Amino acid sequence: MSLDIPDVSDPATFVAGFPHEVFRTLRERSPVHWQARDRDGRRGFWIVSRYEDVKYVSKNPRLFCSERGTNIRETQQGQGGRMMLMMDPPDHGRYRRLVSPGFTPRRIDALASHIESTVDAVIDRVALKGECDFVTDLAAELPLRVIAEFLGVPEEDRHKLFDWSNRLIGFEDPEFMKDAANLTAAIEMYGYADRLAEQRLAEPADDIPTLLLNAEVDGERLSRPEFSAFFLLLAVAGNETTRNLISHGMRLLIEHPEACERLLAEPALLPTAIEEMLRFSPPVMYFRRTATQDAEIGGVPIAAGDKVTVWYPSANRDAQVFERADSFDITRDPNDHLAFGVGEHFCVGSHLARLEIRVMFEKLLVRLPDIRPNGPIRYLHSHFINGVKSMPVRFTPERPFLEGK
Repeated sequence: MSLDIPDVSDPATFVAGFPHEVFRTLRERSPVHWQARDRDGRRGFWIVSRYEDVKYVSKNPRLFCSERGTNIRETQQGQGGRMMLMMDPPDHGRYRRLVSPGFTPRRIDALASHIESTVDAVIDRVALKGECDFVTDLAAELPLRVIAEFLGVPEEDRHKLFDWSNRLIGFEDPEFMKDAANLTAAIEMYGYADRLAEQRLAEPADDIPTLLLNAEVDGERLSRPEFSAFFLLLAVAGNETTRNLISHGMRLLIEHPEACERLLAEPALLPTAIEEMLRFSPPVMYFRRTATQDAEIGGVPIAAGDKVTVWYPSANRDAQVFERADSFDITRDPNDHLAFGVGEHFCVGSHLARLEIRVMFEKLLVRLPDIRPNGPIRYLHSHFINGVKSMPVRFTPERPFLEGK
């Protein structure tokens, strides 16, 4: 079907946030839609916008594979080497089992008290000021500290992870493309990971790097390049996605003051509120798959070799699945959103992300309950990540604690 819609491979389409009106039109009139060319002039791709179709593609990796690329604009098949994100069965399952023991609910729940103290320390840095940039001062600091500890990165190096992930995820954003610095981020991170691997092989520790380096896949251990690929994936995913989950969650509470007031009055609603934040503004906008053979999606013929993109913010607003799909409802239950994906590539760190966002908002609602805007929001210039670069806020400063008073 011919529709006049903007190019979704162009980051300019998302400069003011995700274009929900465009995707509502697609869901209603052309739910499996062909865009003839991408931004770079190459042969186009399918846009899959409905919930059930997104699930179908995601749950059929033999028909719609990841190994040929996960981004519309990738030019080389197999880019990323042995990164788990770009693996299909059976390799994906075997490699996922290597990292999964580090992210079990039991292991993550054991971190709760530590994450609580970390959140308090992060809020302490701004609580007396009365204003801050919510993204850089609050939302980014928590996942950065947590994932750095997970990966065995010492405190003095943790902001290297922040810089590298900004440059990798922001490869389309002019702010992060200065002097071609983004082109060297992966090289720098791979080099760091290789040096860390050498240290852990000599001196094992109770952390993810040691676990990965000593685990085996079919009787063989990870090579150093494979370990470095895991390190990059965990560092970027653990930092960027949670940072944007927290940022969008705060944005939604600011935009819906009635929801914030209700949470202040009924803190027990926070778990369902978090799921609604995830549904309403997932941090990853899409992943690409490639048809391995002729197939169909929703009755639409797909040719072998076609690129297929599945759009999570659109699926999460599908009125056939969610009542009042465009309403932000912190009491919504059930809420079977797709913010963490579905199928083979369901986010391995979802439990950790939920814990971090829950603790952050538990603390913020008590300590800084009147956060409000203090300037314009700036979004990441990206067609892939639903990112927030800056969100100035103000609030009533906490009164300093005076010992003995």
